[in-house]
Parts: sequence; structure tokens; C-alpha cells
Amino acid sequence: MPTPSTRPTRKAVIPVAGMGTRFLPATKAVPKELLPVVDRPALQYIVEEAARAGLGEVLMVTGRNKAAIEDFFDRHPELETALEKKGDAARLAAVHASTEIAQVHFVRQGEARGLGHAVLQAAAFVGDEPFAVLLGDDIIDARDHLLEQMLQVQAEHGGSVVALLDVGRENIDKYGAVAVEPGGTDVVAITGLVEKPPVDEAPSSLAIIGRYVLAPEVFDVLRETAPGRGGEIQLTDALATLVERGEPVHGVVFSGRRYDTGDRLDYLKAVVQLASEREDLGPGFRTWLAGFVADLPAAGASEA
Repeated sequence: MPTPSTRPTRKAVIPVAGMGTRFLPATKAVPKELLPVVDRPALQYIVEEAARAGLGEVLMVTGRNKAAIEDFFDRHPELETALEKKGDAARLAAVHASTEIAQVHFVRQGEARGLGHAVLQAAAFVGDEPFAVLLGDDIIDARDHLLEQMLQVQAEHGGSVVALLDVGRENIDKYGAVAVEPGGTDVVAITGLVEKPPVDEAPSSLAIIGRYVLAPEVFDVLRETAPGRGGEIQLTDALATLVERGEPVHGVVFSGRRYDTGDRLDYLKAVVQLASEREDLGPGFRTWLAGFVADLPAAGASEA
């Protein structure tokens, strides 16, 4: 039997219990994770990413008013029958795709106590194997194999791995930040972590973005982690404890295509970027977009 540290990563955890307050009033009735990015919910992109990386079992940590997420990943026989009768093979295939991506499980968080608390709800599902955590606000372009690289780093070094992005000193107070050993390139050894530090106290401009591959030992640490910033149990704090205990934590510095759907402006940018690159929509959309932009008044000019 392989030891837990050498077992392959097979499972992914996606926390989806957030209230989506930045997208109110839409998210009063629709989970933010189901808001469409072109014609697929943001959450479908995330599950597809996990499946591409070989993680066929996915646990979603949900909360109240998130039943629509379970419905989305379930079969819809009446809709499928209607599409079959109409001979609409393309839309029928799209409906089937959303239910066949991966084996999706659900568990309730019950009480919103932070990302670390949400991850802790996955302990029984994960067991003693390493596992991935994917946050639904970050879509990684399918052409950039970030998660696959992180899984490879974890298999080689053991411990835990986080995705990092250089966001500049001026923005680091919005993220978890890391200190790293000098001399690394795209894979770095992490020596410290802090959640949303003041700009002048940040250990670097490398920010943790929404991809993790975690050793199962993180569960024991999370059970002992006191509420931190915002009164919540922070996953960053638990990872900092693992580093302090001498457990290996590595970072993969990402420089590819990332679409942030957690902010309204960035959400709009993501829709435009992804739609413009679609084979079916891109040519017509780009033509319209170029004309639309050309007709916009110059910055600072008053409209007639």
C-alpha cells in the first residue's frame, strides 16, 4: 500500500457556499457560480478543469439557497426529451455535457465561517489522500495547464502546493501573500504566508490565487486553527502553520490566462475575452466590438 504522501490526487473540492453579495440583486435568486460566462456557468468551467486534470470526483461545499447548483449537475429528462423531439442535437449534447463532466457530490457547510472551514467539510470525502481545491471565482484558460503542473509538483515534492500570481505591491493587500526562498523560477519553496497583509508589510508581491493541491494533514491543522482575519477560519493561516511545522509547501507561479469572475468589472472582461475567442461567436463578435469601441467618445470628452 502506498503511503498517504505518495498517493495520487484523485479528488477535487469546490467551495460554493458564498452569498455573492457583489452581484446583488441577481444573486438574490441565482447562485453567483451559475451566472453565465458566455453560455456556460462559471462553475462548469471549473469542473471541466478538474476533469481535464484527471480529477474525476468533485465535492461541492454548498450552503443555503444553492439547490440550483445541484439541479444544474443533475439530469433533466423532460428537457432532454423535448430537445430530442425537436432534433436539436447540439443543445442536447450541451445539456448532457454538464451532467457527465465528473462524478459530483455535495455537502452543506451549514455556517459560513471562512474558506478554511469550508475545506474542512471535505475531510470525510477526501480521507487520507492529497486533494485539489478550486475556487469558482478564477477561471483558468483550458490552454494553460496550471492544475496539471501543480499536481506534478505535489507528486514530486509531497506536501501542499498553491498557485501564485504576481499582482504587484499595490494590490497585494487584497490577497493571501507568500514569502519564498530566493532563486526559484516558476516553482518556489514557500517560507511564510499571511492573509491580506498591509502593502508595506507584505513579504512579496506574489499572491495566492484560487488553486490549491493540499496534503490531507491540513485537516488536522484546520481543526485547531482559530478564526483569523475577518473572524473567519483562513486556509492561508493553516498553510502558514504547516510551513512553521516544517511541512513542504510549494508555489507554482502562474503567467498564463486567468479570468476573474468574482468582480463585476472583471466578470465583464472575462465574458468579452472568452466570447471573442470562440470559433462560433468570435468572428462576428469581434467585428461588432471593434465598431462599438470605435464609436465610443474619447476618454474625458463630453457627449453631445
